[in-house]
Amino acid sequence: MVRKPAVSRRAFLKGVAAAGAAMACPAIVPSSVFGADGKVAPSNRITMGCIGVGGQGGGNQDAFLGESDCQVLAVADVDKNNAANGKKRTDDRYRNQDCVAYRDFRELLARDDIDTISLGTPDHWHAIPVIMAARAGKDVYGEKPFSHDLREGRAMVTALSQYGRVWQTGSWQRSGGNFRFASELVRNGRIGKVHTVEVGLPTGGAGGSEQFTDPPPEMDYDFWVGPSPWAPYSKDRTHWNWRWQLDYGGGQMMDWIGHHGDIAQWGLGTDYTGPVEVEPVNSEWPKEGLWTAPMSYKFICTFANGVKMIVANDRQVPKGMGARWIGDKGWVWVDRGGFDADPKSILKDTIRPDEINLYRSPGHHRNFLDCVKSRRLTITPAEVAHRSASIGHLGQIAMQVGRKFRWNPDTEEILGDPTAAGMLGRAKREPWNIL
Repeated sequence: MVRKPAVSRRAFLKGVAAAGAAMACPAIVPSSVFGADGKVAPSNRITMGCIGVGGQGGGNQDAFLGESDCQVLAVADVDKNNAANGKKRTDDRYRNQDCVAYRDFRELLARDDIDTISLGTPDHWHAIPVIMAARAGKDVYGEKPFSHDLREGRAMVTALSQYGRVWQTGSWQRSGGNFRFASELVRNGRIGKVHTVEVGLPTGGAGGSEQFTDPPPEMDYDFWVGPSPWAPYSKDRTHWNWRWQLDYGGGQMMDWIGHHGDIAQWGLGTDYTGPVEVEPVNSEWPKEGLWTAPMSYKFICTFANGVKMIVANDRQVPKGMGARWIGDKGWVWVDRGGFDADPKSILKDTIRPDEINLYRSPGHHRNFLDCVKSRRLTITPAEVAHRSASIGHLGQIAMQVGRKFRWNPDTEEILGDPTAAGMLGRAKREPWNIL
């Protein structure tokens, strides 16, 4: 009998995508992935390029470097120091000098030998690389919040779907056992009919030096500003502090809505929809300095079934940080390192096989790689991430205009308030208006 040649991993993935089996393909790793010694054959590893390798992006890069069936080939960062550090970490891991460092992520995306992208850029640089990566046939692991505004979030979801790409959001709490179990308790009626969920997120701050200088020579500052409005360089504008400025991030609220807000959605079973009404309660904004995101904040989202989601900084909700679902028979609260309920007896409960058993992940980065092979949805796919981020985007708009508005989660339209509706998207600085 003539034996057919083994199918390479890259050809296997393309064949699956062409067959339209994104949902149906079984989670089986083809035998061609492994060499004769049972180890992952180098030619069959999932190849990756990492875009934005400072901060969380560097942490994600290190996580993927620890996976034996993933090989990082290149890094890209507008800061030469970050890029050099990313290259060094990769070369040290593989004991060679093969990793290529780029300033312009488009050069990385142009490489045919790269299958996947790990994206760790600031919020204002999420949509454009993701859409370009999807068009280039790359699967993407990207950070939360999913998007910088709601309209670009929908454009990202559309592109990823159109090109059949696998997406994983860095909302890693879904891969944690306590967060899953808490959500399962709620979904399976252990606290009765839920009427309220409290989402506690960090309290923000004010500051940021307005002493403007020339950017450091190792940084391409114009590229860093990218699609956002031009502003002079300050040491407190870029890197970690970008998140406290609305032109680049969304403050503590948007920084964390993809964590505890995402878990609140999971427990409510509202992953693929949104509220029908958003009402601001109060907020406090910086009066001086560079930072423009709210320091304290509170708003209420009401869903079609009457459930209310209260999103606030931790000082304005009883349990502080975390998600607490409140029903007519008790409550469940979960946070990183915290888990409580009333009645406490349900903490020792078990979820039966015939009940709702939520997605179990072997680890967030591992889940992404497994889904790249199987073409199944990840534990935090694009539509789910978009809906979680949308809660924050809508709350931010409500607090800025200072009034309640109606929202249609099916058409994603603000009803009867043209001013608020006009804030669903941002204009992009040329030449970055690709959406």
